[in-house]
Amino acid sequence: MKVLVINAGSSSLKYQLLDTESQAVLAKGLCERIGIDGKFTYKAPGKETIDAKDVAMPTHSEAIQAVLDALVDPANGVVSSMKEIEAVGHRVVHGGETFASSVKIDDKVMAALEECIPLAPLHNPANITGIKACTKVMGPDVPQVAVFDTAFHQTMPPVAYTYALPYEYYEKDKVRRYGFHGTSHKYVTQRAADMLGKPIESLRLISCHLGNGSSIAAVAYGKSVDTSMGFTPLAGLPMGTRAGDLDAGILEFLMNKYGMDIKEMLNVLNKKSGVQGVSGVSSDFRDLGSAAEQGNTRAALALDMFSYGVKKYIGAYAAAMGGVDAIIFTAGVGENDAQQRMNIASGLEFMGVKMDADANNVRGKEAIISAIDSKVKVLLIPTNEELMIALDTAALA
Repeated sequence: MKVLVINAGSSSLKYQLLDTESQAVLAKGLCERIGIDGKFTYKAPGKETIDAKDVAMPTHSEAIQAVLDALVDPANGVVSSMKEIEAVGHRVVHGGETFASSVKIDDKVMAALEECIPLAPLHNPANITGIKACTKVMGPDVPQVAVFDTAFHQTMPPVAYTYALPYEYYEKDKVRRYGFHGTSHKYVTQRAADMLGKPIESLRLISCHLGNGSSIAAVAYGKSVDTSMGFTPLAGLPMGTRAGDLDAGILEFLMNKYGMDIKEMLNVLNKKSGVQGVSGVSSDFRDLGSAAEQGNTRAALALDMFSYGVKKYIGAYAAAMGGVDAIIFTAGVGENDAQQRMNIASGLEFMGVKMDADANNVRGKEAIISAIDSKVKVLLIPTNEELMIALDTAALA
């Protein structure tokens, strides 16, 4: 089945057309600056790359139309007509407690997505806009599926997702741990089971999605039982610019001292903190590595804080699951930074982790990077959220 995968932002739209049988990416690209001056990119194997500016895209509907026009273009297209696109899969950030799995979109689902807007006010409205634009351009008969960042974590037990706040905030306002990156964690844990040649129902896995945004997930026997991000993606590890876990009393202290309101404080926590805030150099781990090599102690501290944080979560989740069979590294840092992987794994020998330095010297491709005699296997698995979305869509369409 040919599935169009859409990830709609407020003024952007990422897309991929995938063949779910061969798992090949037929074409991909990005619509940017929608409603402003419009920029459109399109790439397909063996075809001319399109990188056009000042494209008329006043709304997401025109952006979708530009995507479809490129896909069926006689010279550079990859399908002969729109009829070959059998379904559309949408990345949707937040499904709340309503959705524990991907779902075929209908009027009832759309109403539920609207109800989840308060939980993700920056993302869900854009996701909804993308769905409506596809319906407008492609027609109501093309099946559309919503794949949620939060759904995979809906298997967490109350002991993991409940905050120690007055319980009425959960009952009335649904304040709880939701977790994110669920599509990525689902994909890499399934791939880990395949690589190990064991059913996922027999494995305890710790998935480390490490990048500018980072989260760890404890996946016991195929189900997420805990994860580091919380009510929002701000919780957990120190990230590129996000602070991660900290004492909430710090907010009151800083807001009072510097006269900040909550919006200003959240801007500090989300945009000015993390490894960028500590280092004063960059949110890019490559820049931090270069600065640390040149003697920048704050850059080195930021990197050490990150690896230390990941190590603590691995230990905690191994304890929560009563053991661990494999640890997975994925996403930008997890897939490409061999030194960070080694720093994180160093010191975990007590729980059966033994790394192979030569095997770990790899970037961006599936590999077992632990020693042959390591009791706990360590795997590098490039994430593929778009493929996971496409496969879920094909199963439901």
